[in-house]
Amino acid sequence: MKEDKVFIIAEAGVNHNGDIDLAKKLVDAAIDAGADAVKFQSFKAEKLVTVNAQKADYQKNNTGNGNQYEMLKKLELSYEQHVILKRYCEDKNILFLSTPFDFESVDLLEGLNIKIYKISSSDLNNLPFLRYIAKLNKPMIVSTGMATLGEVESAVGAIKACGNNNISLLHCTTNYPTSYEDVNLKAMVTMAEAFKLSVGYSDHTLGIEVPIAAVAMGARIIEKHFTLDKGMGGPDHRASLEPHELKHMISSIRNVEKSMGDGIKKCSKSEENTKIAARKSIVAKVDIEEGQLITEDLLTFKRPGSGLKPEYIGILLGKKAKRKMTADQLIDIIDIE
Repeated sequence: MKEDKVFIIAEAGVNHNGDIDLAKKLVDAAIDAGADAVKFQSFKAEKLVTVNAQKADYQKNNTGNGNQYEMLKKLELSYEQHVILKRYCEDKNILFLSTPFDFESVDLLEGLNIKIYKISSSDLNNLPFLRYIAKLNKPMIVSTGMATLGEVESAVGAIKACGNNNISLLHCTTNYPTSYEDVNLKAMVTMAEAFKLSVGYSDHTLGIEVPIAAVAMGARIIEKHFTLDKGMGGPDHRASLEPHELKHMISSIRNVEKSMGDGIKKCSKSEENTKIAARKSIVAKVDIEEGQLITEDLLTFKRPGSGLKPEYIGILLGKKAKRKMTADQLIDIIDIE
């Protein structure tokens, strides 16, 4: 991750529906959109959920009845598929990421020499799991959905206690989709102030406005779900962006990123010409005779701004004109005694 650039993660998640060819198409779409990384999810259903674990409401709405185990079993990526996808990403020059949901999947990803570990909001309070990953001493991006500030503090403390200080926190609302009223972007700023860590935002709203706003508020990482088609079957497609929307979001973020600047209030180089044309100078309001006493009623202020600035009018008042000046003439100090 570059310090001067917002790190954008295109979250493919499980939107491959277990199909490696579809997963590759998602990688291609992420690249075309300009993402820095494409992220999948690594898990074994039997290691992640009990056989009778119930679905969240949004999962029921998107995939119908049944339990989490049955749904997730269909969405697993095998070890071989992980290898294929990582190599495919490397060949295409985009960073491969995947969120592990169990210890075995951490080991799988470590065997693939993954560069960064992304932690799901669902594991924020899973301190043994956080410690296991922290000891690998690689950068950790930790989502904080459903959490209180105290829970975030505990997670950060557990990671740091293992000697890993390379932590980024993503504000998140774990609802698919998230309503604008539930986003609470200011909580991202609160975390930045509280923990003095790099912060970002993992977005589950339906549009692109909120992640763009998050960048303007200081987000250094943006994560957003995307899919090839929102109409596909699966738990996350409806709350994901389609490729053209992802591309628009990333383009907008890059524009906002450029516009942030260095914080110094100054006249930019591009304004210099406009400054001369738009600002005003002191000019003669009427004809002024040589030797005439300069009074305020003889002067006015007009464009261009290439002459004496209006704030210097006090220098002229009460002095005598050295030479005759005509109405509309720019007046300079050399014109007075």
